[in-house]
Amino acid sequence: MKTLTLKQKITCVSAILGLATVTAIAAPPVIIVTPPAPAPVVVPAPAPPAVTVTVGVPDSYVWDGSEYVGMVGDQYYYLGTGNAWLPMTGDRLTYFHGWEGHHQDWAKQAIHNANYRRDAQGHDHPWGHDHDHDHN
Repeated sequence: MKTLTLKQKITCVSAILGLATVTAIAAPPVIIVTPPAPAPVVVPAPAPPAVTVTVGVPDSYVWDGSEYVGMVGDQYYYLGTGNAWLPMTGDRLTYFHGWEGHHQDWAKQAIHNANYRRDAQGHDHPWGHDHDHDHN
């Protein structure tokens, strides 16, 4: 076993005493606790606005040179894909009003609708269901 010199002994004792002093006067350990993050707030999206679809099957119709057109009340319809009557709007309605200006008696010349009785939702309507007394 090796013998320590006086200088080595003093250095070792000083280190031990210094370490003991630092430990004795040190403040208690600081523990930082972070609270859990709050749960995210979920706000449901507002419901989309209700869509109103006008459903009608005219009891009579006319060929305007482009497509079949009929009326139920004050709403114009055209015969669309799958022989279903669809509400007429936009360019179609503009075209028909132009044609109508030159064919003012179109309602008197209209064809009795016995064949095309399906509405835009695919429902069949018996004749007279959407009868419009002003245009027959």
